[in-house]
Amino acid sequence: MFFVILLLVLCVAAWGASRLGAPALADWPARMRLALALALLFAGTDHWLTPERYLPMMPGYLPWHLPLVLFTGACEIAGALGLLFPSTRRLAAALLALYFVCVFPANVHNALNGLTVEGLPQAQWYYWLRLPFQPLIILWTLYAGGLLPRQRPMAVAV
Repeated sequence: MFFVILLLVLCVAAWGASRLGAPALADWPARMRLALALALLFAGTDHWLTPERYLPMMPGYLPWHLPLVLFTGACEIAGALGLLFPSTRRLAAALLALYFVCVFPANVHNALNGLTVEGLPQAQWYYWLRLPFQPLIILWTLYAGGLLPRQRPMAVAV
């Protein structure tokens, strides 16, 4: 849930920057893309700086926990950078959406089994509450990356 809150805060900040005249943030996909890139850079860097925070989240059925934590951090950083360049934006969004689908089983595992992670609530309800946000993050990624069509305002006949 922290990730979604971070996305929303960064998106509002990008909207504020657009109101101050930042031309690159003129539309919502651009604001959402910047927010997602910054949130992913933060999360990916945190995977590398404090991997011990993510190790308890790794299901026992997966091998090589530390390399997987570092790999997921690298995926987040690479995806964030890919979103920032028009030539790689759509590919990055598609691969990030796939990434978010791939980490979902670990989130389900955590909700079912509970865990203790430094910096996160200890209550099991928190891990259940996180699950419905995963599809929202996937849709956010696809829209920000230009893979979902933008809605056009409907013309009103007078």
